[in-house]
Amino acid sequence: MDQGVRPSKLVPSGFAVIRSEIDGDRAVVSVHATAPTGTCPSCGCCSRRVQSRYWRRASDLPIAGLRVDLRVRVRRFWCDAVLCGRRIFAERFGDDVLAPMSRRTGRLEMIVHQLGLVLGGRPAASFAERLMVPVSNDTLLRVVRRKAQLPSDTLLVIGIDDFAWRRNHRYGTIVCDLERRRTVTLLPDREPATSEAWLRRHSSITIVARDRGGGYSEAAAKALPAAEQVADRWHLMENASRAFLDAVRKSMRQIRSVIGATEINPALLTSAERLQYEGYQRREETNAAVMAMFSDGVPIKRIVKRTGLARDTVRRIVRGQRSDMFRTRQSSLDEMLPWLEAQWDAGKRNAAELWRTMRARGFRGSLRVVSEWATRRRRAEKTDAGTLARIPSARTIARFMTNGRDKLSKAETVLIAAIETGLPQLVKAREVIADFHQMIRTRGVAAMTLWMERAADSLVASFCSGVRKDEAAVRAAITSPWSNGQTEGQITKLKLVKRQMYGRGKIDLLQARLVGAR
Repeated sequence: MDQGVRPSKLVPSGFAVIRSEIDGDRAVVSVHATAPTGTCPSCGCCSRRVQSRYWRRASDLPIAGLRVDLRVRVRRFWCDAVLCGRRIFAERFGDDVLAPMSRRTGRLEMIVHQLGLVLGGRPAASFAERLMVPVSNDTLLRVVRRKAQLPSDTLLVIGIDDFAWRRNHRYGTIVCDLERRRTVTLLPDREPATSEAWLRRHSSITIVARDRGGGYSEAAAKALPAAEQVADRWHLMENASRAFLDAVRKSMRQIRSVIGATEINPALLTSAERLQYEGYQRREETNAAVMAMFSDGVPIKRIVKRTGLARDTVRRIVRGQRSDMFRTRQSSLDEMLPWLEAQWDAGKRNAAELWRTMRARGFRGSLRVVSEWATRRRRAEKTDAGTLARIPSARTIARFMTNGRDKLSKAETVLIAAIETGLPQLVKAREVIADFHQMIRTRGVAAMTLWMERAADSLVASFCSGVRKDEAAVRAAITSPWSNGQTEGQITKLKLVKRQMYGRGKIDLLQARLVGAR
């Protein structure tokens, strides 16, 4: 076995070294092609007749921490073909060795391309400088764009979803090949017409996994009427949970009445809570005025003009979705309250002394927090009134109701028991949502018809109506092995690439980096 390292082994394939020298921080290597003939790029005929020679320069991979400049001796040949329009041609070395007009060898070009794909412009240029491969950020991006190639494989199963160019302002569309687990293309917007035009060009698609937005459903139905549409399972479960949360929000007034927290004594509030309570009262008066006008038959558009409120705000009030319930502020004292109560009952009423003791026990709050608590306790004793009951938020109540009882404290269990006793409709809504989650987890599509009949007469009837309109896609989501989870993962990757370029990358560069990366 040959143990030596020949100079020709360090240069690209097909070259032989003439001589080499070191010039400062670089190595200059002169090479020539080893092939005895050249092939005409126009007619393909081989020729041995050399017309002249010239020197060409190109960069190659670094050696021993030195940049490498290749001086390639290129031969010009005569073309002997009678019908060829080219009389003289320069020999070619192959795109994977040294492409025509290129200033970098094929193997160095591959490194530059991969750096541009992974790191982008400036980060890749900085890293390339450390690798002794000097290249500018603009060149890196030009290489990425030039080498961008969209997949040409036949598509059968795709996932389609939107992504934000700028949240709440402009969105695009990403299409993924779910079988090969890679991005296929990016579309500049999420308009149904754009998606429909792209889908029409790919008639081989048989399955389309999508979210529950109406745009992609409409586009797929028009462009590929025979394709099966599959709703995303994660979005189905998330929409179901949100429907139950909305039901809890609409029931907050009844919940407050059930747990006996309808009376609020402003004398027991701190200054900050008093300001919060005054704002709550103003909003309650606004809600009552809007509901009174709506009950009198005044349309929403006229209510907006009379009150000056936003249309969405008026619509939420009318639909009962603006359940603005007053709650006492969260405090850093919550974890220390049992200890504080015990100290207070023992006769230790000095707030500063209590605060110093709490600091020694790891409390990180300020003296003012303890002083306000002590002031409230004194006021409660003087007025002989009960302390203000804390009302959990709708989200917290929904979490308590869906958690197992073994995960709740005693006080939380009592609270939820009172709500369940007073609001059986909310318990029914919880059971309906739990059955829907179980149906998706166990792939029990046979129970879907009975579930829709039961859900139609509950607090989550609007969610049931949406499921009924998209019933075929929901049934496919339960039974099909395909889902849009892969697409969500590709969107996360797209966000990373977009943020690497500070949000300034255009769609062609984003697509080149996302599709080109493997």
